[in-house]
Amino acid sequence: MTPTHFTVSTAFLLSMMGLAFHRTHLLSALLCLEAMMLALFVMLSLWSLTLNSTTSTTIPMLMLAFSACEASAGLAMLVATARTHGSDHLSTLNLLQC
Repeated sequence: MTPTHFTVSTAFLLSMMGLAFHRTHLLSALLCLEAMMLALFVMLSLWSLTLNSTTSTTIPMLMLAFSACEASAGLAMLVATARTHGSDHLSTLNLLQC
C-alpha cells in the first residue's frame, strides 16, 4: 500500500468514525459526510489515473456532482432545522413528530 492510498484510506476511516461517534450537531455530521465524499473522490481519481482509460475518467466528476447535490440538500436541511427548532442539535429532532 502506497503512502497516498494509506493517507486517503485513513482520512475516510477517520471521517466515518467522526460520523459514528460525534453526532451532537447536524453541522458536524454534514462535515464528516463531506470529508468522506472528498476521500472517495480522491480514491476514484487515483483509480482512474492508474487504469489509464478514458472511460473511467468521468466517474470521479459524476461522484463530485452528486456530492455537491448532497451538500446543498444537507445545508437546506440545516437551515430549515435551525429555523424551526432553534438549534442544530440532533437530540432535539424527533422523527415521529410532524
